[in-house]
Amino acid sequence: MTSYSRQDVLRILQISSRQLQGWERAGLIPAQQTYTFQDLGQLRTLRCLREDDVSAASIRHSIVAMKAVAGMANPLLEASLVRTGTRLAFRHMGAMVDPIRRQLLFDFERVGQKQAVGEPSPLRKPGVGNPRGVQDRFLTAVQAEELGEKDRAIGIYDEILATDSGYAPAYINLGTIYFHLRQFGRAEELYRRATEEDPSYVLAFFDLGNVLDEMERLEESIAAYRQAIALSPRYADAHYNLALAFERKGERRHALRHWQAYLRLDRTGPWADHARGQIHKLLSREKLSIAWRTDKYVPRAKGVASLELVGEDVQDQ
Repeated sequence: MTSYSRQDVLRILQISSRQLQGWERAGLIPAQQTYTFQDLGQLRTLRCLREDDVSAASIRHSIVAMKAVAGMANPLLEASLVRTGTRLAFRHMGAMVDPIRRQLLFDFERVGQKQAVGEPSPLRKPGVGNPRGVQDRFLTAVQAEELGEKDRAIGIYDEILATDSGYAPAYINLGTIYFHLRQFGRAEELYRRATEEDPSYVLAFFDLGNVLDEMERLEESIAAYRQAIALSPRYADAHYNLALAFERKGERRHALRHWQAYLRLDRTGPWADHARGQIHKLLSREKLSIAWRTDKYVPRAKGVASLELVGEDVQDQ
């Protein structure tokens, strides 16, 4: 097998030694002195993603999630990492997989294409023998949704669950259809069933939080978002919605913490701008609140760097 030195890799891929070392430190690829042709493919993928401004942390998190979902030793070698909008997904064994949400995605690039001879069957949920027919029907239902054929999609999802009552992605997608139809009770039932069938399914808890929020069951909604974050601490959308929920409860300091967490994960775009605005507003409000509660001047003792407030105790906001 042809091998390539580090200098060969730097020359072929037109990257700097510093870039390669950074990817190694980030855990995206192991440090080594010689590389195979397959290693070059992994490095080319990393270079493209970094050029597309995908953070090393996001790439690493997706790789770790894919290892857990599919039991892979090296997802970059055993599957194809691709960007889908603002997220990362893997093409693996005939299916497009979002490993963080544990969701099968519709792969538009493969619509109308036949599966290659000898290509493995699609990814199966760990511990469950999902037949190929169920996953094919699932992708058909997703396509029906994309075409606006909601009734047809509902019928297909119902057929899937009649065939395999443990197929969590079908509960999620069917629940989302009912959510948009504003049939929140039915949506909640389906999302809860998804969490029962797969307690590690991040998206199930996130969507459950959304429908509970719509039903103004704020405490339950917060609990669902927290579970999503417990399963995936870098789930930016869950931090965003949890911050909103805490604001509605009047728990501003908890909200502030999750706005800040969201910004660490997503620094650009309208949602990031809104998060910055909320952080500024909460910090300003906190300062005003403290100033208002301090009804007289208290001299600072020598060697003490903190303020002592007299009068009404300052409670968490």
